[in-house]
Amino acid sequence: MILAQLSVFPIGDSTSLSKYVKKGMEVIKASGYHFEIGGMSTCIEVPDLDALFALVKKVHQAHLDAGAQRISIDLKVDDRRDKKATIQTKRNAVK
Repeated sequence: MILAQLSVFPIGDSTSLSKYVKKGMEVIKASGYHFEIGGMSTCIEVPDLDALFALVKKVHQAHLDAGAQRISIDLKVDDRRDKKATIQTKRNAVK
């Protein structure tokens, strides 16, 4: 299982980015992967890097389709192999 923290946003369009975030979230919701939305990014559980990069590419395309001319993507990946890690197990580990 791979955990990813993803933030995708256009640069130079306007001060409000919600229309782009909504389009990206539609793609993430349609993927069927477990995710949690945060104030500045979204955490997603995916089976492997191929699935993650395919999803990031679709979110990127959704922003282009919404009219973005320049896009910044921040992606953090946690590929843990020694045990199953999920968003919830990471949260439980710090309680």
